[in-house]
Amino acid sequence: MLELKLAMYIDFPSHMRPGILVTCSDDIELYSTGLTETITFDKPGFTALAHPSDVTVGTTHGVFVLDPSGFSGEGGLEYTSCHRFLHKPDVETMRRCGAVCVRRNSSHLNSLADHSDSEVDSEYVYTDSIFYIDHSTAKQLLAFYKQIDTLCCEVDAYGDFLQALGHGTTQDYTKNTSQMTKEESQLAEVRQKLCSLLKGISLNVIVLNNSKFYHIGTTQEYLFHFTSDSKLKFELNLLPEPFSISSDKADTRSASIIQSIVEPGCFVGPGSIIEYSRIGPRVLVGKNCIISGSCINLEVDIPSNCFLSSLSVKLDDQVKYVSMVFSVEDDLKKNVELLSDTNSLRFFGVGLRECLDLWGVQLSNQLFSGDNSRFGLWTARIFPVCCSLSESVRMSLSMLNSVQRMSAFTLTGFKLLSVEEMLAYKDVEDMLKFRNQIHDEICLQRQKDKSGL
Repeated sequence: MLELKLAMYIDFPSHMRPGILVTCSDDIELYSTGLTETITFDKPGFTALAHPSDVTVGTTHGVFVLDPSGFSGEGGLEYTSCHRFLHKPDVETMRRCGAVCVRRNSSHLNSLADHSDSEVDSEYVYTDSIFYIDHSTAKQLLAFYKQIDTLCCEVDAYGDFLQALGHGTTQDYTKNTSQMTKEESQLAEVRQKLCSLLKGISLNVIVLNNSKFYHIGTTQEYLFHFTSDSKLKFELNLLPEPFSISSDKADTRSASIIQSIVEPGCFVGPGSIIEYSRIGPRVLVGKNCIISGSCINLEVDIPSNCFLSSLSVKLDDQVKYVSMVFSVEDDLKKNVELLSDTNSLRFFGVGLRECLDLWGVQLSNQLFSGDNSRFGLWTARIFPVCCSLSESVRMSLSMLNSVQRMSAFTLTGFKLLSVEEMLAYKDVEDMLKFRNQIHDEICLQRQKDKSGL
């Protein structure tokens, strides 16, 4: 992903004054400009790219309310200013604030933007992707950070910076914490200070009408774009098995195998993704699964719609292993305020309290990491710490099997971690070591194949 980002932005530095370019790791922007058109970041303040998107897409992203006096909506590239920035607004808010545009004639948009003649007179909005902060403004933000000394809440570079910009902005957003996974008492205060700091700073927008914004940050989006006949897959010429070992005797039709070793006798269901993993010969992977960083060397059927991700963690200076397992449809962001409501949290369609009973785990405040102000799957300490990668996979799949069969599987005696803690204790060096082992084995096998051995 890093290489792809660098390739997409390769022309930017030569047309950019000193400053900072902010981008996300889970989106891809493809665009086309005319031979004489150049994307230039040379204005003071903030400068953001804007892409035409369906109105429904705007509800989960940032949306620009563009200044109508300086914007025509025609041509491949256009520089304008932003009246106001909306962060994940509902459709009614977008309409009320004037963010919704009507496409009268789509003939000037090429196929990259995914518009056709049938979409004439359809509604759309301009959504965000990357943005640039000039050096002077970046210094102001750095001084603000030093003044605060210690941040006690999460500041969103998109929602908390961009919403403060534009001459049509208000301070109403500073008190809105509905889109936060955890409400933090100091967030409103920090937002108000940021709003005052950034007041009057311009938000310039580079409108890319011939562009397409792809978000791959959710499990469903990841599966769709990398395994189906998606436009992204076509435009980037994505291969189904890039740099992997997959025997002819391993059935991997309609799946995506990324830097992995899939041994003969393994079956990978359609629409599934295997990445940075070693899958043994007696493994059956169902449909629409994501298997990441795992070593599976036992005879097992992995059910469809399964998300399995293994991590190395460092605890007391020792490397251990934990594997998280969920349904790709589980809502890891959902929280409840009372322990009595935790059964509304669904693990593969089953209430969390029912799962805990099957695993012999007691429900209490101590079961959850964090400050215990809210409870969710993200902070539930349910995944056992193991001494080997393959053992951690076996334990987590056994947990899942017990839930699906409604049979007991005890976790007594194991240290349990939440997803939140797994990421905090993650040992990246050891995880890269496992990836490099797979990489070296693939290289060796390719050399043997070339030499006919």
